Amino acid sequence: MDTRSRTLLKALTWQLLGIVTMTALSYPHMASLWNALALAASASASGFAFFVVHESIWNRVRWGRRRG
Repeated sequence: MDTRSRTLLKALTWQLLGIVTMTALSYPHMASLWNALALAASASASGFAFFVVHESIWNRVRWGRRRG
């Protein structure tokens, strides 16, 4: 199991990769680097928040877990 700091760093680097990718994909459609970056950052922030909520709900579900 990873430490909390490692998990946090992995999550942050994953989000940064997503922001860069989404900015690159949306830039040709937005015709503005600032607008493309704003879209990517807002999508990343909302995705991060919903993932945290999703994980907290699944942490309460016992189905599919092995006792160890």
